[in-house]
Amino acid sequence: MPETSSPSSRHAAVVYNPIKVDLPKLEAIVEAAETEAGWESTVWLATSEEDAGQGMTKQALDGGAAVVLAAGGDGTVRAVAEALRDSGVPIALVPSGTGNLLARNLSLTLNNVEESIRVAFGSGERTIDLGIAEIVREDDAEERHVFLVMAGLGLDAKMIAKTSSKLKKAVGWLAYVDAGVRALPELKPVRLRYSLDGAGDRTASVHTIMVGNCGMLPGGILLMPDAKPDDGILDIAVLRPSGPFGWLKVWNKVAWENGVLRKSALGRSIIDLTADVKDVLYFRGKDLRLTVETPQEVQLDGDEFGLAKSLHTWADAGALAVKVPTEGDHS
Repeated sequence: MPETSSPSSRHAAVVYNPIKVDLPKLEAIVEAAETEAGWESTVWLATSEEDAGQGMTKQALDGGAAVVLAAGGDGTVRAVAEALRDSGVPIALVPSGTGNLLARNLSLTLNNVEESIRVAFGSGERTIDLGIAEIVREDDAEERHVFLVMAGLGLDAKMIAKTSSKLKKAVGWLAYVDAGVRALPELKPVRLRYSLDGAGDRTASVHTIMVGNCGMLPGGILLMPDAKPDDGILDIAVLRPSGPFGWLKVWNKVAWENGVLRKSALGRSIIDLTADVKDVLYFRGKDLRLTVETPQEVQLDGDEFGLAKSLHTWADAGALAVKVPTEGDHS
């Protein structure tokens, strides 16, 4: 978005989760950065149980904020991005959660607050896509939300729904492993119909289907190696393990091939020589429609979003500007 005002007439807004943020520390760092940049006083807006950040961000936009800092977990970032969609006003990430999924995928700092704030008041910006998810409930009610990294239906959403918030706070993303073990007794294939990019309906039986704007999960797990946040395309991963070693094949594909072998020319040549793993399938497209035989849990960026009987996802290309480092932003 073109800058039409001088730095002295501009101001930032911080939308923060009061549970996850050390507010006095953050206020001090932001005040120093705004003074150095010659900006006016920053506006501070706290999220609540009733408002995850969308309303606060709209308030910031109405007040003329030149940048909105999202200080919280993935839910806060998603809510702020949803309100900033197609506004041209950039989001700046101040990671304060467990997953910090978007920051990981954009290679932004995860634990250096000073650097995050320097980037927020700096000049670097990158335009990325947003994933849009339209959810239809059992009673035919419709909801529309954005996702920055990944939407999922099936086992991964069940796993997130079962994740203990106390354990998540204590051990971070490893809490998802505990939830996964507890979700296994419910491990049954999901029967669904799907249509990709307007093609005719097809049927499938899967355990999990994930739609990604980005490809990396916590722990450095590269689920979708070809996913790019700015190509206008959604990457789709379908997990359908079969036989006694099915989940082992899935893990080998995701952790070993995607995470290790793809990083070198030799490793990529080894992948080319091996047979495709049918337990993990990849697709790409701009628009995916799913209808399930029985309502299934849905997750967006690691947050549970309840049961859905159908899910429509598509890419909104270039819908969000994100603050990123320039050479002068690093300490």
